[in-house]
Amino acid sequence: MGLFDFAVNMGKKLFGKDDDPAAAIKKQIEADNPGIKNLDVSFDEGKVVLSGDAESAEALEKAVLIAGNVQGVSDVSADQIKAPKQEAKVEYYVIEKGDTLSAIAKRFLGKAADYPKIFDANREVIKDPNLIYPGQKIRIPLD
Repeated sequence: MGLFDFAVNMGKKLFGKDDDPAAAIKKQIEADNPGIKNLDVSFDEGKVVLSGDAESAEALEKAVLIAGNVQGVSDVSADQIKAPKQEAKVEYYVIEKGDTLSAIAKRFLGKAADYPKIFDANREVIKDPNLIYPGQKIRIPLD
């Protein structure tokens, strides 16, 4: 799947300087249960490497976004996760200042009222559709 870059100073604060970042990120991915079995997470100087077996391409994408939308993470590699081939068309978007899910839906899906499709596709990283932040990376389902 490749390497994804993220805004290192943005995102959910999961760990402090005395914590194990890999363990905290793994716990967060498992708590949101995107469908990754045998999950292993490593962390080194802002770079996360995920490995395991994904039930679907969507599960893989969600695991990457959960890991990447953590403060202190600059890159996520998912090359070591086995996953079925992606069937649906998906685009990634980095939220900018002033964005709303409605505006993003209008831009990518054609109708502002379709914002629940984006919210549903990102429930693991967006807990409230009114609480998004600049630098957050999300997936946009185009099908």
